[in-house]
Amino acid sequence: MKKNAPQQTIVRDISWLSFNHRVLQEAADETVPLRERIKFLGIFSNNLDEFFRVRVATLKRMMEIGRKSNMHLELSPDLILEEIQDIVMEQQKEFDRIWNEILRELKKQQIFLITEKQLNREQRKFVTTYFNDEVRSNIVPLMIESIGAFPVLNDKSIYLACKLSKSDRSIPQRFALLSVPARRLPRFIILPSPEGQKHIILLEDIIRSCLPYIFSYFGYDVFSAHIIKVTRDAEIDIDNDLSTSLMEKIEKGLRNRKKGKPVRFVFDKEIEPSLLTYLVRRMGLSQNDNLIPGGRIHNFKDFMNFPESVFAQKNTRKKPFLHPALQHVNSVTGVVMQKDVMLHFPYHSFDSLIDLLREAAIDPEVQSIKITCYRLAPRSKVINALVNAVRNGKQVTAVIELRARFDEEANLEWKAELEEAGVKVLIGEPNMKVHAKICLIKRIQNKRTTHYGFVSTGNLNESTAKIYGDHCLLTSDRNIMADVNRIFTYLEKPRHRAPVLNACKTLHVCPVNMRRHILQLISHEIKNAKAGIPAAITVKLNSLSDEALIAKLYEAAKAGVDIKMVVRGIFCMLTENKKFIKPIQAISIVDEYLEHARVMIFYNGGKEKAYISSADWMVRNLDHRVEASCPIYEPEILQELKDILNIQLSDNIKARILDNSLANQYVNPRNKKKVRSQVDTYNYLFRKLSTTIPQPA
Repeated sequence: MKKNAPQQTIVRDISWLSFNHRVLQEAADETVPLRERIKFLGIFSNNLDEFFRVRVATLKRMMEIGRKSNMHLELSPDLILEEIQDIVMEQQKEFDRIWNEILRELKKQQIFLITEKQLNREQRKFVTTYFNDEVRSNIVPLMIESIGAFPVLNDKSIYLACKLSKSDRSIPQRFALLSVPARRLPRFIILPSPEGQKHIILLEDIIRSCLPYIFSYFGYDVFSAHIIKVTRDAEIDIDNDLSTSLMEKIEKGLRNRKKGKPVRFVFDKEIEPSLLTYLVRRMGLSQNDNLIPGGRIHNFKDFMNFPESVFAQKNTRKKPFLHPALQHVNSVTGVVMQKDVMLHFPYHSFDSLIDLLREAAIDPEVQSIKITCYRLAPRSKVINALVNAVRNGKQVTAVIELRARFDEEANLEWKAELEEAGVKVLIGEPNMKVHAKICLIKRIQNKRTTHYGFVSTGNLNESTAKIYGDHCLLTSDRNIMADVNRIFTYLEKPRHRAPVLNACKTLHVCPVNMRRHILQLISHEIKNAKAGIPAAITVKLNSLSDEALIAKLYEAAKAGVDIKMVVRGIFCMLTENKKFIKPIQAISIVDEYLEHARVMIFYNGGKEKAYISSADWMVRNLDHRVEASCPIYEPEILQELKDILNIQLSDNIKARILDNSLANQYVNPRNKKKVRSQVDTYNYLFRKLSTTIPQPA
């Protein structure tokens, strides 16, 4: 990684690649179970796809626009793109080395990923039958030399670029293209295998094996086929046509996305040179379009679904458990009406949140439910609860964010389903994503109105809640719920933004006052440090790139404020500076679960102020989204939050140091007790359960 010492901050995109390198480190870690190492290669690949679709595409757009677009960059887009290309090529080499190492480890476990050239007679018969029964009807060969306009290649697909020839050269060679139908069929097929072994073949190798059945009609008898893949600009342009609804603009954008400009072309480095030259020319690509040679296999994101059944050791991930306050109770609602409850996912069960919504759906005293939805599970229990609430006569309002990147299509479908059921669906404003995770339930009993609900750092998604680390505060606090109500009032009547959102007294909300509030809290710590009063800031985020907040943290470090940070992803801050009175402790944790929570704790002269938030410290979150941070008042919950953060800051197994060099060095245990924070957090929270509950194995 190149050092960015002359700059005041680390370039955001270079920092992101450093994060993805930490994912690659997990794939390289021999202490990680083999199936998980394979999964991390898939995550790395999927991350890189999205990086090119979004960030590289943005930089290319900036180059086309010119200088005016560079105002927020310390380096020009072309220099950043050059560095990206260098880093990606180095990471690809590391990726290939790790994959070859994993293949050797698979072999030791008698698991073999074989090609079409390694099939025995029984397997070849199986492959031919599978091709005829399942695959043939799902592929459409394209004789690309006879097509006037080159086909638009889907950037979520892989293609076999084929060269067809005749051994006696009696007919000219031809080029063809086949889309591998991995979205409709399994990418991995387990073959009949010798005793004690597991043989797996990839879908594209089944197609390679059966190329004669596809093309022999044309008289060819020699075939070669290599994988290619294109990555396209995924940005959805929202035009300013006032006569077009936001939904129509999103739908149009989704159609256009499929035809976005190519930003990366990846190919098997063994591909026929004449075929590669032909493809590059027909697709209108150049050396500036990130032409990246790779191995035989592409779309490694599918390896996140590598068949677990072939491994002797099964998944030992511990199951989530109910929060102690919700054990052996008849009603989650009844508990929340009496006290605040903080759920910590994925350790605590997401079922408690679903139960809260289900109870509200059938409670005759409940009048209405209002909720924001950013990313939902494929078969969402949240949606089921909302639909059930409407059927039980409740007024239900759901804010569906149509621009949740790569979830736009799914959210359009949820919008239609909810509206059909009678839910009032809001879709926000064209230029303001709704990213806050909030819910407000109105209940009237004995003519007395009460509000309860939750504020969360994570999505209302029961699937990702099993692997994403988040905090969710279930509460009936009047002040918190009053501000949640104000946010929904704004979302229903966005023209009244300033007076409604500025009236929030407890929650701090983007885009109106969260940035200002954070700056004030940091300033207060700086003032205390200069006065000789102990001052400290502990922050946990997904990403830190906002230059104004970074500059304020620099000021705090120079004043002697004790700064500790846990940041999973983008981290643009330079933590090493001789002018800092106290060294900044900044780490990133990449482990089995994805750290997703945002937490802020300010020492405040001993009267600590703590918040959970949906917002990262990025310009897009603080200035261009609806976000919410919520104070934590209950001493027991505050202590729990601090304990979890302290466990994470003590991690010396999965924590990497965030320094100026982007070296991703692991924290050195130095003969201390080994701390793997995700394991220790599970154990810490589990110990809070009743002793009558059996301990986890």
